[in-house]
Amino acid sequence: MAFSDLYSPGFRDRNRAHFAAIVRVALSDGFINDEERSFIDRLAHRLEISDEKKEEIIENPALYDINPPVLYETRLERLYDIARMVYVDHIADEEEMKIMIRLAIGLGFTPGNVEFIVKKAMYLLNLGVDLDTFKEEIKHMNR
Repeated sequence: MAFSDLYSPGFRDRNRAHFAAIVRVALSDGFINDEERSFIDRLAHRLEISDEKKEEIIENPALYDINPPVLYETRLERLYDIARMVYVDHIADEEEMKIMIRLAIGLGFTPGNVEFIVKKAMYLLNLGVDLDTFKEEIKHMNR
C-alpha cells in the first residue's frame, strides 16, 4: 500500500493542485527545461503522483485550483517548492515573479506583504538555504 493511500482523496487532490502550481511556474516561459523537469519528476515522486497523472497535469495545469493549506508551516513549505522552481530557471523574470505572487496569494499569504515575502524567498534561495532555514527566516520577518 502506498503512503498516500492512508489519506483521503482530498489529500491527494491538494498534492495534485500543489504540483500543478509548480508546473505553472515551470511553464511560464513556454517550456520545461531539463533542470525543471528533474525537479518536477522528483516532486511528483515525493507527492506520490503517478507518471500518467503527472503528464496529464503537465499538459493542462490550469485544471487544478490552488488549495491553500490551513497550516502556516505547510504554506511555507509550498512557497519554498514554488520558489525553488523559479530559482531553477536561474532567472526570476517579471512573468515568473507575477505568477509566483499570484500563487503565494493563492496559498494564503496576504496581498499587502506578498511581494516582499516572494522577494525574500528568492533572496534566501539565492543564498542556498535549506527548507528549515527558509521557514525560520520567513517566520522571523513576519514578527
